[in-house]
Amino acid sequence: MPQHITVLDYDSEWSTNYREERERISLILQDNCLVLYHIGSTSVPGLAAKPVIDIMGVVRSLEKADAVADRFADCGYECLGEFGMAGRRYYRKGGDERTHQIHLFQAEDWTNIGRHLAFRDYLCTHAGEREAYAQLKKELAKKFPHDIDGYCDGKEQFVREREDRALALFNDTWDKLYLAARRVQYKRTISPLVEAGSVAAALLSGNGNIYVGVCIDTACSLGMCAERNAIASMITNGESSIRKIVAVQPDGRVCMPCGACRELMRQLGAAAGETEILCDYETRSVIRLKELLTEWWGRERMKTGD
Repeated sequence: MPQHITVLDYDSEWSTNYREERERISLILQDNCLVLYHIGSTSVPGLAAKPVIDIMGVVRSLEKADAVADRFADCGYECLGEFGMAGRRYYRKGGDERTHQIHLFQAEDWTNIGRHLAFRDYLCTHAGEREAYAQLKKELAKKFPHDIDGYCDGKEQFVREREDRALALFNDTWDKLYLAARRVQYKRTISPLVEAGSVAAALLSGNGNIYVGVCIDTACSLGMCAERNAIASMITNGESSIRKIVAVQPDGRVCMPCGACRELMRQLGAAAGETEILCDYETRSVIRLKELLTEWWGRERMKTGD
């Protein structure tokens, strides 16, 4: 039976459906999953859409994802391999009246990851384009009510043109930093007294390079935070200024640098107070280091160089 193309006005329940499905996918992929994103039209508030929840997952290894295909099948998904897109794993649920689609990419595939995020964010911030896209989809749904190929072909030019515009405007820095931290974040047991990797950090240097680090935990307080490990790598490579920094907890949520890390960052230079620290990845909320250390003790000495 051909898929019935229905375009509905935006429903806030779509974001709830995404969060519920995200939990199921996380349980399947476990440590192989670096991050899951709600993408596609149902992720854009105010945009009319086919009521299909599109989810993009970034994984360490597509091979490891393939190894748990049976668990996706147990949750009602068809596992369709690349399905016409090299480097992707595509899964769909609901048969002809599909309800969910998953697109998995390996962390190195920033071309595909970035374009999906850019297009989503572009529609979220450009009301006129959002309205034009909604109108186009409604017209195509009426014209091709049982022809998914005709519907998709009718959108293609609009999507390609807006995707190019979106990529030109997209600031991907926090996404790249977050993924860089997640890629090195996994538990290492060094010895009975030393573990590492539960927390990870990534920073963007003044020269535009990304440095990463993981925490080192010891039995006698000789460890090091992930942020300071990343800073040490930066300094080892001849740099000493930080534009942006993010630290990530084991559950994938962003965490704030501890007092010792804040102090080290502040001592790196007179302009170090402008360093941006990510507070929350989903909302992209940011705070500057000088806002955390409002009455910093070394401010006058930094000015004079004494």
